[in-house]
Parts: sequence; structure tokens; C-alpha cells
Amino acid sequence: MPIRKLLWSLVAIASTAIAYSSIADDIGRNHSDRAFQNALVTFAIARTLNGVISVAQGTELALEPGGVGVVLTLGQVLDPVNDLVERFSAVMLVATSSIGLQSILLRITSWWGLTLALAIASCFSLLALWWPRAEKTRVTSIALNTLLVMVFLRFAVPVLVIGTTLIFDHFLAEDQVAATTALEATRVQLEEINEQANTPEIEDESILDWMSTMIDDSLDSMNPNEQLERLRARVSDSAEHIIDLIVIFVLQTILLPIGFLWMVIRLLKSIGERVARL
Repeated sequence: MPIRKLLWSLVAIASTAIAYSSIADDIGRNHSDRAFQNALVTFAIARTLNGVISVAQGTELALEPGGVGVVLTLGQVLDPVNDLVERFSAVMLVATSSIGLQSILLRITSWWGLTLALAIASCFSLLALWWPRAEKTRVTSIALNTLLVMVFLRFAVPVLVIGTTLIFDHFLAEDQVAATTALEATRVQLEEINEQANTPEIEDESILDWMSTMIDDSLDSMNPNEQLERLRARVSDSAEHIIDLIVIFVLQTILLPIGFLWMVIRLLKSIGERVARL
């Protein structure tokens, strides 16, 4: 069938041309580098937040607003989220390592030897398709299956990296930026509290000024529990953002790559079964 031969010839020529032009490799490498930097920044935020929380857990703020002694115990507020942050750090380590592994695989699949093997398989397929022989079904089947294997080995990793990045950019990027920004704000707030709690002895007037700044107005300074409730709300929101980030990075670095790889394998297997019936 001329149409079938033309289609297979197009696949052989196009795959070889794309491999030698390195277009897919360059796009995949750029996407992988950007994803790696993004994961690395988020991992750094997770580790920093974990350290800040560990310090803040042992902090007690002893205040005397209005002459009434009050102790703000931050450990009770931060305990629920501390374990979650540690698990989040572990997830980000795995996610960052997964993206780093993809970068290494991209370098392996772009190796000139693999590209040369694909070119040889393409030439073998073209010869099997167009050589004027009456009986060549078995040779043609072997040639086309070899071409499919080489196309998979050469392009599977760039395809899954590019596909994963496209889905991330369209559906997950905004949520990831919002959650990361919120965690960064929580980290800054906790660092400020740690610094203020570790400040050496200060005068009563300075304490009142500090309470005014932390609770935003002079009336709130007579009720330090208000500040504690605000911190508790912030920590609760942080837990939600951490869970969002865990879901996003598990999707981006584990589930989506596996899904794309499965689809590519199923597609090539289906094509291979059709070739076997030639």
C-alpha cells in the first residue's frame, strides 16, 4: 500500500531529522532546567521554614500589657504543622531528585550514538519498505519494529518532559506560585517573632510599641491572645498551602511522567501489533 509506505517513510525521515537537529532535546532541556530551579527554590523554602519553626517552637513571649503578665507559647501553635513541614521537605527532595534524574536521562538520550542508531534503523526501514522484492513481510516487520524501539528510546524522555511542563504551566503554575508566596510570608513572620523573642531586656515602653506593631493597633495590644490567634490562622493556612504544593510536585515529577511514559508505550505497542499483522 503506497499510503502506508509513505507514512512509515515520513516517520523514519522526520524522526531522524528531529534527532539530528536536537530541537526536542533543546526544548526538553530548557523545560527541565526551569523545573529543576523551581523545585530547588521550593525545597529551599521548605527547609528554611522547617528550621524557623524548630526555633520558634521553643519560644515563649513573656509580656505585661496593661500590667498583666501573659506568656505566648508558640510551640503549641506550631506543633501540628511541624511534622507536615518535615514531610514536605522530604517530598521536595524526592521531587527535585526526580527532575535531576530527568535531566540526566535527557543527556543520555541525546547521545550521538543513540541518534546514529536511530538513523541506521530508519535507513533499514526505508530499504525494507521500498526494496523491490516480492516476499519481504517478515523483514519489513522487523525493520519497522526496530524503528519503533529506537524512536521510543530516543524521544520518550523529551516527550514526557515537554508534556509534563505544558500541563504544569497551564494548570498548576499559578497555584504553585501562590502557595510558595504564602509559605515565604509565614517564614518571614516567624523569623520576626524569633528575633523579637530573642531580643535582650527592653523597656516597658518598647514592649508596648512592639505589641502595637505586631497586633497592628494600640487596642489589640491589650489582648495578646489576638496575635496568637492570628498566628494560628496563618499556620493553618500554611498547612493547606503545603498540601497543595505536595500534590502539585507529586503530579509534576512522578505521576505525570509515568502517565506520559505509559501512553507512549501503549501507542508504540499498538503500532507494533499492527506491524506484526502485516
